[in-house]
Amino acid sequence: MPLHPIEAPILADKHIIGMPAMRASAGFPSPAGDDLEDEIDPIAWVVRHPASTFWWRVEGDCLWDVGIRDGDIIAVDRAGKRRLGRAVLAVVEGAVTAKILRKRDGRYYLAPANSRESYPDIELTEDSEIWGVIAGIVRRYDLE
Repeated sequence: MPLHPIEAPILADKHIIGMPAMRASAGFPSPAGDDLEDEIDPIAWVVRHPASTFWWRVEGDCLWDVGIRDGDIIAVDRAGKRRLGRAVLAVVEGAVTAKILRKRDGRYYLAPANSRESYPDIELTEDSEIWGVIAGIVRRYDLE
């Protein structure tokens, strides 16, 4: 799954949005409240370490099962803890890819998360680099 850095920077200056006190049900609809619970800066909510977070655009669907889709923008935190089971951005043989960090038989792998298609695991070598941990995603839906 190739990834491409975003050419234009995403501005993270205080985009404050009022958060409703009630949550939006994704199942059975519930009455909405007009009261505001808090304010949130969506970019700051995703970005925990601003100096070490970079934005990349995803190409491909190998992380479909963890909710990362083709065209999404991912926040990659270089200061994030690299732990098994986390979605990471890695450089393997000069190519940048996003996968799930796994370990099998004492060896580390990058594994896809897409049960609909078959993508191969990628074994990490000493030349591979886990560049950062995926801290969040931004997705925009078509409104037309």
